[in-house]
Amino acid sequence: MASLSATTREFTVTSTEQLSMISATSLTGFDVLFFALTSGELAFTPDQRTAIVNFVTAGGGFVGAHSASDTLYEWPDYGRLVGAYFKEHPWTQQATVVVEDQSHLATNGLGERFVIVEEFYTFRENPRPGVQVLLRLDPQSVESSGDYPLAWAHSYGRGRAYYNALGHFSSTWDDPRFQQQLVGAIRWAAPSQNR
Repeated sequence: MASLSATTREFTVTSTEQLSMISATSLTGFDVLFFALTSGELAFTPDQRTAIVNFVTAGGGFVGAHSASDTLYEWPDYGRLVGAYFKEHPWTQQATVVVEDQSHLATNGLGERFVIVEEFYTFRENPRPGVQVLLRLDPQSVESSGDYPLAWAHSYGRGRAYYNALGHFSSTWDDPRFQQQLVGAIRWAAPSQNR
């Protein structure tokens, strides 16, 4: 993310693995909270959980990538924020991703579809009824059938939340198409876009 910040010069990044850095006071200095490759039951206090929810509902942005959906299963508000919880990853291979909405800031310019090697997720419940799906897996490309959303966006109170299931491999993070999606998602989620 720091390299994207340096390239775009549109935003600055403060990265941390210290949960103690998250508080109602600290979040006032940020526009977007990004969970990148988190996993498991993070030991947030009740006050920290309230601060995260309040940050987004008051107009802040949330972006999650890949295993952000494999995080905080025991906190239903987080599940609603992300949009769905991880179920399994039945396909780790090259496959085709369909771009459902080419006009969104996170997907503009990607074209109708692209091929990528990735660990593709499925989810406990299909998020489609409650979110705007931006990307989905082409099931034929993995010799399957069904509906497999991969990236989506939705409103959360006065804020915005975006999730992208791609990002298992470092090669994905280095892929200009994925970088474009993240930059677009940050632009879209930032409070200046919410007004």
